[in-house]
Amino acid sequence: MGNFVHDLGAVMHAATIVVGDQLGLYKALSDGPLTAENLAARTGTDARYVREWLSSQAVSGYVQFDPATQQFSMTEEQAFALAVEGSPAFIPGAFQIAVAQFKAIPKILAAFKTGKGVGWHEQDVALFHGTERFFRPGYAANLVSNWIPALDGVEEKLKAGARVADVGCGHGASTIIMAQAYPKSKFYGFDYHEPSIRYAREAAERAGVGERVRFEVVVAKEYPGTDYDLVAVFD
Repeated sequence: MGNFVHDLGAVMHAATIVVGDQLGLYKALSDGPLTAENLAARTGTDARYVREWLSSQAVSGYVQFDPATQQFSMTEEQAFALAVEGSPAFIPGAFQIAVAQFKAIPKILAAFKTGKGVGWHEQDVALFHGTERFFRPGYAANLVSNWIPALDGVEEKLKAGARVADVGCGHGASTIIMAQAYPKSKFYGFDYHEPSIRYAREAAERAGVGERVRFEVVVAKEYPGTDYDLVAVFD
């Protein structure tokens, strides 16, 4: 029963994290202590709802509460995990993934009866965005500074000018990070999910690497080209 109560609390709390993230509540609170009314005014939300949300966050240890001032705040560590999207410990994307999986339950029920799988393209759009937001901080913190240098001779080729295939690239976060770090190289991202490829193309343009990054809709077994210096699959 203890495990059940613990798991139930975690499931219920996941939705509050997604709400706080998408409404900008964590980000606004990370700037300094605020009352529920102040936070609501700053984020354009309703004070009563915000008060209930803050109370749940404080009880769960996600924010701090000062009874004397009735103000809520975040420690540096809490902000690092919940409000600073570029940090390597940023976690709201993981909760987007968790919440999105519940939307797939009808399809999962059918799959249990038929034995067929549930395709990536059949998932809720929140899963695609949550996956990128969950993995991108790790890529940003490690891909160029640790992972690629650990491969013998690869970094030298990338600095000189290489061809790189990123298979199963999704929204293209890993592809774009590499392209930004190695301006002499060309990068090719492949994924069978067309909406993700459209998003990746737009992201590459926003990042200023659109001319050196090409994204194509193709299944993993059929991606074009054979003369790549590096073929990457990030999972």
